[in-house]
Amino acid sequence: MSEMFCFQCEQTAGAVSCGGKSGVCGKKSGTAKLQDDLTGALIASAMLAEKNKVLLKNHSLVEKALFSTLTNVNFDDDSIENLIAAVHAEYASHGGASKSFQGFDMTKIWSANEDIRSLKSLILFGLRGIAAYAYHARQLGFSNDEVNGFYYKALAAVGNDDYGMNELLPLVMETGKINFICLEMLDKANTESYGTPAPAAVTLCVEKGPFIVVSGHDLHDLKLLLEQTKDKGVNIYTHGEMLIAHAYPELKKYPHLKGHFGSAWQNQQKEFDKIPAPILFTTNCIMPVKDSYGNNVWTTGPVAYPSTVHIDDKKDFSELVKKAIQLGGYKENHSMTGRNGGKEMTTGFSAGTILSIAGTVIDAVKSGAIKHFFLVGGCDGARDDRGYYTEFVKQTPNDTVILTLGCGKYRFNDLDLGTIGGKVPRLLDMGQCNDAYGAIKVALALSQAFSCGVNDLPLTLVISWYEQKAVSILLTLLYLGIKNIYLGPSLPAFVSPKVIKYLCDNFNIMPVSTPEEDLKKIFKK
Repeated sequence: MSEMFCFQCEQTAGAVSCGGKSGVCGKKSGTAKLQDDLTGALIASAMLAEKNKVLLKNHSLVEKALFSTLTNVNFDDDSIENLIAAVHAEYASHGGASKSFQGFDMTKIWSANEDIRSLKSLILFGLRGIAAYAYHARQLGFSNDEVNGFYYKALAAVGNDDYGMNELLPLVMETGKINFICLEMLDKANTESYGTPAPAAVTLCVEKGPFIVVSGHDLHDLKLLLEQTKDKGVNIYTHGEMLIAHAYPELKKYPHLKGHFGSAWQNQQKEFDKIPAPILFTTNCIMPVKDSYGNNVWTTGPVAYPSTVHIDDKKDFSELVKKAIQLGGYKENHSMTGRNGGKEMTTGFSAGTILSIAGTVIDAVKSGAIKHFFLVGGCDGARDDRGYYTEFVKQTPNDTVILTLGCGKYRFNDLDLGTIGGKVPRLLDMGQCNDAYGAIKVALALSQAFSCGVNDLPLTLVISWYEQKAVSILLTLLYLGIKNIYLGPSLPAFVSPKVIKYLCDNFNIMPVSTPEEDLKKIFKK
């Protein structure tokens, strides 16, 4: 096996695996090895606990450790080594001797029979996505015993050499079930903490003066920062998947939450170049930091990057605020645009908002004003073939509605697609990938309204994936029995031909081709 082996994200080198000294994401081989060691430590701890019938307690550690192994989260070796040490201590509490601790050897999985490796990868990568969603919910005081217990069940199964396809396939589906529970919990945590999101038009203009850019997904961190910057003369701008914050009543009430900075997360190296403000990364989506803005990058939570300042769990942002004042911001208002030249983006079409106009939507379907719904969402990435999603949305007929969520929407969310009958916007941004439960809730409500199954609705899912949270959502869709999903821009490298065939045969998952050909197929049915 090569010095580095990693194939968990969509941009995997050669659609096989990243090897050599670094991955496509910028992760170094040594860091990749440490992340494998951290995963191996978690597996060994779970296997020992299962053997000794120990009830595990430190769920937050498991969540943070799994979250840290997602793509574009933790690039810092010292931080990962500290997490490994913490898992070693947890191992000792399960009845093991920490001095003689040996983590599970991950090469046993990566070099296993390709079908077994494929199923174990689906479970492990899906588990990493679950941990990320559960981490956000726990930040708001929400947890679930079934989710907590599944960490150890799934980790122990991944380390079990005796498990074959008969044991692993049901666990793949169970991973989807647990993620569904987790997404529902996170939806409740967010709405109870911040209210129900309502539509909001968000400017891409940055006002002159000191400001801070907040990236990632963690609304709790954003709320704390808003509190600590009140009356300080420092404005706050969201970035990436933080856009939805402008739609939550308990966040938008802060007048210094001004707007959104830039376009998609993968454009940060260009858009943050020489930025006169600090950037706070709260979760995944950090890219290798450039020297032109490296001194302005701060991280918190599971995110870490060498030579940047990390804010610990006390969440004292005072030095970050001082840095913003020192840098001073732009001297004049600074206008930015989205990918398609738009100067604002509208977000906040939550399940609550859409279901509040359900009667209007249902009447429009019955009258023929709305012919079809598309859910075009998921992850964005840097590869050129992701332009498919922009063109697909542009080519959808005027009597169709596009639901979207996740960072994949940055391919088209600044487009003005108009409305249907002056009442229903054609483009409905439901928020982060964390808000996937809302989209599922809307689909289920429509199926009830029309007395049919979800697969019988005039609804097509066109999904883009990049990292492991998207894997967990895909498994949830499969658990719910949702079929006919168009998936791209490529199929996962970690899924073997046999497992791909199983998914295609049972769920009719289809790789995307061209917008023209796929739209023909969709409307031919």
